[in-house]
Amino acid sequence: MPKACAYHILVKTEQECLAIKAKLAKGGDFNKLAKQHSLCPSKKRGGDLGEFNKGDMVKAFDDVVFKKPLFEVHGPVKTKFGYHLIKTVYRT
Repeated sequence: MPKACAYHILVKTEQECLAIKAKLAKGGDFNKLAKQHSLCPSKKRGGDLGEFNKGDMVKAFDDVVFKKPLFEVHGPVKTKFGYHLIKTVYRT
């Protein structure tokens, strides 16, 4: 079973997601921005979701984590929870 570790920032709107992504592109700190803006309880850990199995997350989220390049910020990714910026740090 493939596993991965990812960080994310969850917000309500695509506009908010894009604004945070722009801050990251200018050198913003992912962990600090997650603590400030994310709606997910993982924000206490800077957006760290820890290790999880493929299939544990909703499909749109899984597709990014298991298919897109590591260490890059991907998004906005829309799910039933809102809009995510996702950074995968490793996967097996």
